[in-house]
Amino acid sequence: MADLLILRSRLRDVGNFQVRRLLPAAKKQAVGPFLFFDHFGPHQLEPFVDYDVRPHPHIGLSTVTYLFEGRMLHRDSIGSVQAIEPGAINWMTAGRGSAHSERGPEELAGERRRSHGLQLWAGLPKSLEEREPAFAHASAGAIPEDQRGGVQIRVLVGRAWGLESPVVPLSETLYIDIALPAGGVLDLPPLAAERAVYSVEGVCSLQGQRVDEHTMVVLPAGDTIRLEAQAPARVVLIGGEPLDGPRFLWWNFVSSRRERIAEAAKEWDAHQTPRIPGETEWIPLPGAPSFLS
Repeated sequence: MADLLILRSRLRDVGNFQVRRLLPAAKKQAVGPFLFFDHFGPHQLEPFVDYDVRPHPHIGLSTVTYLFEGRMLHRDSIGSVQAIEPGAINWMTAGRGSAHSERGPEELAGERRRSHGLQLWAGLPKSLEEREPAFAHASAGAIPEDQRGGVQIRVLVGRAWGLESPVVPLSETLYIDIALPAGGVLDLPPLAAERAVYSVEGVCSLQGQRVDEHTMVVLPAGDTIRLEAQAPARVVLIGGEPLDGPRFLWWNFVSSRRERIAEAAKEWDAHQTPRIPGETEWIPLPGAPSFLS
């Protein structure tokens, strides 16, 4: 596919299930501010099986969670408690350091249920990497949506096609959920300096060239690209202004400085990172950062 960089997903184990990871990739660390992209599910969750994501720390990033199916409960170290449901945007900014957990609702523990969604990390500008932690949530009903020629568009973050999300990012950010019917066509204008399309469900095409399910395609800057689907398909469009320089990533930590990663690891290992009210679990570090040895 000329001029279009293709990124294939890699399976990674997270707790009791696997995710498809697209970013960071060997060929591309980030698209706009997004330097981490995980697609989980659809999973069939069995009754009384533990699928919780236990308390873990972050620095230097914002976690962005979006569900297509299922329900989870977010708790964090600044005291936020928020149910996440399909169509909502859950945005937690770790800044200088915070911790969070994502658990299945207790009232659904005995039920068979499904889980399907995306979690992205947005890197912070260098000047904001050590800011105070914060949390914001936009319900599904608050997310603007429209149809263009039968194509449903939901602007999760940013501005596009006359719609503006209520989510306030820390740099120019674009995140759009697009559902195409059979025969659906949508032209993607240069809405951001960097853009990529990820196929969540179904096969689509860009400029007439096939894009397989679970594939990310980085689009050339400044071009309007035609998106088409012969059968129903769902994609997300991500992007924004690129980060102001490369980032170091290790475990759940992101920083423009190696030594800050080491500091964060030592803080968590010494139980000095803020704890989540009502949570008692603590996950040990997965070894030491390889680039520090």
